[in-house]
Amino acid sequence: MRVVFMGTPDFAARVLARVAAAHEVVAVYTRPDAVRGRGKALVPSPVKEEAAARGIPVLTPRTLRTPEAAAELAALAPDVVCVAAYGAILPKEILDVPPFGCLNVHGSLLPRWRGAAPIERAILAGDEEAGVCVMEMEEGLDTGAYCICRAVPVAGKDAATLTAELAEAGGEALVEALDELASGRALPWTPQDETAVTYAEKVAKGELDLDPNATVEQNARRVRASGEAHPSRCVIAGRPVTVLSCAPLPAGSPAAEPAAQAAPGDALVAAKRLVLACADGALEVTGLKPDGKKPMDGRAFAAGCPALRDEKGTWSCA
Repeated sequence: MRVVFMGTPDFAARVLARVAAAHEVVAVYTRPDAVRGRGKALVPSPVKEEAAARGIPVLTPRTLRTPEAAAELAALAPDVVCVAAYGAILPKEILDVPPFGCLNVHGSLLPRWRGAAPIERAILAGDEEAGVCVMEMEEGLDTGAYCICRAVPVAGKDAATLTAELAEAGGEALVEALDELASGRALPWTPQDETAVTYAEKVAKGELDLDPNATVEQNARRVRASGEAHPSRCVIAGRPVTVLSCAPLPAGSPAAEPAAQAAPGDALVAAKRLVLACADGALEVTGLKPDGKKPMDGRAFAAGCPALRDEKGTWSCA
């Protein structure tokens, strides 16, 4: 099977690694290098780095919506195009090039969470399971039939951990689909149930910030769904911070009794733990990054904050 792969972030790079180990990847498409960091340097995508390490030719067109782009893909003579988080919708002229079509690894159990942020939405909604599906690409947004799906328990995992697990599962599922095609067997396509569709909208700026008027579980999910692109922010004792990890304060914790006396918006140190009072209970902050400083654990932050060490303080939305 001559495979052309299209993808951009780390999720896609992990899928590419699986595919390239099992099939002939003749070229990789990825988004152009992007400016990142304080130095404003151009940084290649994880997929570009993975392809370069394997000696696979890389193309970085700014658009696929030109006759030239379709001709360039056709010249590669792919049997199939495999897509994982490429970052652009493929036009019909591209979809029609490979004889076996375009297969997409989507990070959800379709038809739940079509769209751009399925992993974050699964965490925020409190889903017990996330998953991946190998789907047939159409002109619509994640509307095609699927053939192979893999479920992965969410179980309190953060977005980075869940993304890595889903990428591995997606890579395995995609290789299985390619093996079937290479053996001359038809893939068992299942149309999506349109009555069960939900959409995974992009995470908006500030959407994952913590809120004293939200529940403990809502705030904990926001932190687990967060990452570098969409951090969970708040202000503790007047200091803006990014919360990196947290957990609901257990009822049997030594900090539970003083925390029970706190009102939403109170921040306190109880049994050397940094505790934020929410709408229905207390949240222990175990890891955070104050603006302009390195990441630290909650206890270290509390020890260096007199407003919390000497008396009860407050916390608020960023």
